[in-house]
Amino acid sequence: MSRASAARKLAAAALYGGGGVSAVGAGLYGVLVTEARVARKIIGPVLEDPPPDATGWYGRGRPGPAIRIALLGDSSAAGYGVERVEETPGALVASGIAEHADRRVYFRSFCVVGAKSSDLARQVDRALLIEPEVAVILVGGNDVTHTVLPKQSVQHLADGVRRLVAAGCQVVVGTCPDLGTIQPIAPPLKQIARAWSRRLAAGQTIAVLEEGGRTVSLGSILGPEFAAAPAVLFGPDQFHPSAEGYRALAHVLIPSVLAALGEVPDDESVLEAYRGEAILPISRAAVQAVKQPGTELDGTEIAGRRAGVRGLWVELRHRRRRAQVRGEVPEAHEPAESADTVPGNDAG
Repeated sequence: MSRASAARKLAAAALYGGGGVSAVGAGLYGVLVTEARVARKIIGPVLEDPPPDATGWYGRGRPGPAIRIALLGDSSAAGYGVERVEETPGALVASGIAEHADRRVYFRSFCVVGAKSSDLARQVDRALLIEPEVAVILVGGNDVTHTVLPKQSVQHLADGVRRLVAAGCQVVVGTCPDLGTIQPIAPPLKQIARAWSRRLAAGQTIAVLEEGGRTVSLGSILGPEFAAAPAVLFGPDQFHPSAEGYRALAHVLIPSVLAALGEVPDDESVLEAYRGEAILPISRAAVQAVKQPGTELDGTEIAGRRAGVRGLWVELRHRRRRAQVRGEVPEAHEPAESADTVPGNDAG
């Protein structure tokens, strides 16, 4: 079986029990539909006002040229539910990169509330106009809640990553979060949502690595502490993260974005076995990453070869968290005395 076929097979197994909703009895299916309606009532209607737009310039006074970062994805990527721009994941990631890389950052958000993986193509079209050095993608949750076939979700994501990589952009994908942590979802729907989202995350991981990107497993987004403190880390709708939840999400992503930019500390230049870091075949690494939030996977070579008999070789890392940085309010325009030319900067 080819590596691409293996990715599709793994993604297609995302439905509970491996057979999908079609394999669930009619009675149980009715229960699931009822539970989904109850969960939607608890979560409530979609907010009319969009999340604050984090697009702009960060790291005022730092040297240039500016690092160009694009953020693509859904409502959680956009920062749905917060009122201040500096609380959004985009502002937090851009502020962190500016601080730790000591560079100015031009950040642009292309996220759309309610977006599914099938919506990435339009976001990629727009993102390519700014010629980003790195693109961060957070998508998948809406694919699960809308019961999009995982193989379709994975294919859309792979297509987007392929286009970005072909344009010379580094890509970091935060894989589908574990929707089994969402409080309004009751069993057995909770177990199905967990199985579906975890298998989708594994399928996303394989597809992204095949296309030359890197992944960070979000799992329960924050690991055990997310489930232990939902009142703090989930927003009022009990579905999207709170401001603290988004801060923790950005804290997980920033080390991998820095690594994609080549900003790696000397003490992280080699794998550390005592931290569980290793070079593994892609399928084994993907399964392991799903089980441990914050795990980064990136393709590598052994003896000049990207793949062995079990598929791609992958570096599995647990990068050290960087010191948290307070989110900035972005500048709408770069100061004239140090301005950089940013392609497509017509709606900053």
